[in-house]
Amino acid sequence: MTIGKIIDGKAFAETLRGKVGDGVIAFTAKTGRKPGLAVVLVGEDPASSVYVRNKGKMTLAAGMESMEFKLPASIGEEELLDLVEELNADDRVDGILVQLPLPAHINEASVIGTIDPAKDVDGFHVVNSGLLATGQDAMVPCTPLGCLMLLKDELGDLSGLEAVVVGRSNIVGKPMAQLLLAENCTVTIAHSRTRDLASVVHRADIVVAAVGRAEMVKGEWIKPGATVIDVGINRVTDTEDGKSRIVGDVATAEALAHVRAITPVPGGVGPMTIAVLLRNTLVAAHARAGLAKPEGL
Repeated sequence: MTIGKIIDGKAFAETLRGKVGDGVIAFTAKTGRKPGLAVVLVGEDPASSVYVRNKGKMTLAAGMESMEFKLPASIGEEELLDLVEELNADDRVDGILVQLPLPAHINEASVIGTIDPAKDVDGFHVVNSGLLATGQDAMVPCTPLGCLMLLKDELGDLSGLEAVVVGRSNIVGKPMAQLLLAENCTVTIAHSRTRDLASVVHRADIVVAAVGRAEMVKGEWIKPGATVIDVGINRVTDTEDGKSRIVGDVATAEALAHVRAITPVPGGVGPMTIAVLLRNTLVAAHARAGLAKPEGL
């Protein structure tokens, strides 16, 4: 039995962070300042806190300025919007990221919509979403852009390939589909309510699973030789020993007998997200300084 390749997202992300670090040195030499990333965390969600801490460490490691704003969960929406406006006006800040999810009393769309699109390194602002959808230069959400980088590294030219994106979120599914369209793929967006999802997935040369259900995509669904990008991060508890573990949206052990290549969970897409965030911040800094986008990024 042929076993598919495991795509090492961790190694790719490390290489990308190295390129960003080199770009930061060059940018600082040209402008006399470092690119700056401001991260806003509201409340004390454990997963978000860990994520923000890691972002801060890697931002500093890349040679950038890291600004963290930790706010209580009780903060009012207007106060949060005022902070975002201050960051919009701060010339030291090239990228603004408000960690999601936000508390229920705060309108996420209002907060995202207040971020200057030029500093929207998450790529969630409707302006950037619209630019991406119409094939124009845009800030692209970090996770889907990281997925595309892994796909192009593995497959090279994606033109003409059939791609199925399982998941339709604004954060991953929809922008992923737009990126694949721009690479001249034939793209289908499927989801948990797609009729005969197995047959839809089975025709794809590329499968991007981002539906948020543990091991929902079965190995037998995968077309032999397909490349699979598993975006899912799901915590499950083993019935035998009661211990929890992290799994993706794809039943990886089953899929390995079918795929050409697949990203593992963890260690696949996850490391790419922060690396691409740093890349987006550097790109935003260049644009704000009137400089061309750095080569190779």
